Amino acid sequence: MIGLIQRVSHASVSVDNSICGEINQGILLLLAVEPDDQHSDADRLLEKVLNYRVFSDDDGKMNLSLREIQGGLLVVSQFTLAANTKKGLRPSFTSAASPDHAEALYNYFTECAKSIHNHTQCGIFAADMQVSLCNDGPVTFSLQV
Repeated sequence: MIGLIQRVSHASVSVDNSICGEINQGILLLLAVEPDDQHSDADRLLEKVLNYRVFSDDDGKMNLSLREIQGGLLVVSQFTLAANTKKGLRPSFTSAASPDHAEALYNYFTECAKSIHNHTQCGIFAADMQVSLCNDGPVTFSLQV
């Protein structure tokens, strides 16, 4: 699994001009599933996202996690993160999971996130989504498990 996290002051995701997920301060997670990913990978990535220290403490150091600040988590599926871009001028998506496998694991991930982090919102898998955000910092990290 690949997770691109962005520390945001606010973010939202819309489908057909209707907001389906929205958070204030927190993390926007763009999530890609790869063919060999399993529930254990989703569990490890979720723990990493919730506990990754990207928020400033009183001294201005990145020492606080999403859990510690009780911030929002907005999860958006994005298979393009799994693209192979090493050759040529067109991405190859052979390294992305099949739609069925990806959707099942995305749903598992979001259900787990909602059950342990009350401030979780989500996009809609495979929908044409518009994502709006204010990247705070900017702070962006690519996480892989």
